[in-house]
Amino acid sequence: MSTPPFGLLLDVDGPIASPVSRTVAVGSIGGDLAAMANAGIPVIFNTGRSDAFIAEQVVPVLRAAGLQSSTPVHTVSEKGAVWAEVTPQGLGEISVDEELRLPVALGEEVRHLVAERFSELMFFDETKRAMVSVEQHVEVASEDYLAAQKEFDAAIGALLEKRGLDEVRIDPTIISTDVEHQRLGKDLGAARSLSLLAEQGIRPQAWYTMGDSRSDYKMADWLHEQGHTVSHVDVRPADGIPETEYPVLVSESGAIHDEAGAEFLSRWAASL
Repeated sequence: MSTPPFGLLLDVDGPIASPVSRTVAVGSIGGDLAAMANAGIPVIFNTGRSDAFIAEQVVPVLRAAGLQSSTPVHTVSEKGAVWAEVTPQGLGEISVDEELRLPVALGEEVRHLVAERFSELMFFDETKRAMVSVEQHVEVASEDYLAAQKEFDAAIGALLEKRGLDEVRIDPTIISTDVEHQRLGKDLGAARSLSLLAEQGIRPQAWYTMGDSRSDYKMADWLHEQGHTVSHVDVRPADGIPETEYPVLVSESGAIHDEAGAEFLSRWAASL
């Protein structure tokens, strides 16, 4: 059994990728992640993003930073429904939990809804395998998108009621809306992550989790409940920091999103 000093369980939008550009900035983030992974630190992206987003936006940054083969890097995408190993060559075999995949017909209805009423503000994410998601166009002002999002979410609620999909929920973020099975979440992603590491004989002595929303606390909650030592980094604390039984860390400089994420990654990499 390998027992690295810590493992990283990371949301992607916000801490790693800018929620404005939807890309990973060229700078220290890729280098620090690759350096820690190459030293045997597990790095797992616990994200609502699709595996395609990880392959297109994250893997090239890690490859350019010198990520080596056979490192403990994984993506657990779509909030626990999809998972794969991350390598310098790309993603390994992609697994999907079929029990959590939404009906194809629902996706078609949402795609049609976006095309008919909301295409100027948002787009249908064609890369999702289990969830149904729409996302704000990068060039659209946030206030315009958020105003339309309320109308869109209400329309989705009507679709779910019509189909009798009681086990499906609507989860809006500042740049998207996810329609997903109610079992999905960052806690499921955390459980999936530890299972992947257990298959490799890896059990970190402690964990750092990182996110930009209240739902990201669920991964730290789950780890704490399972008896793991964990600290959570909130890179957008303006929403308010809830009371927790584990430490919550924020940027000392006041940075948010990926700038705050970069601060902590550099600190952890330097500690090795």
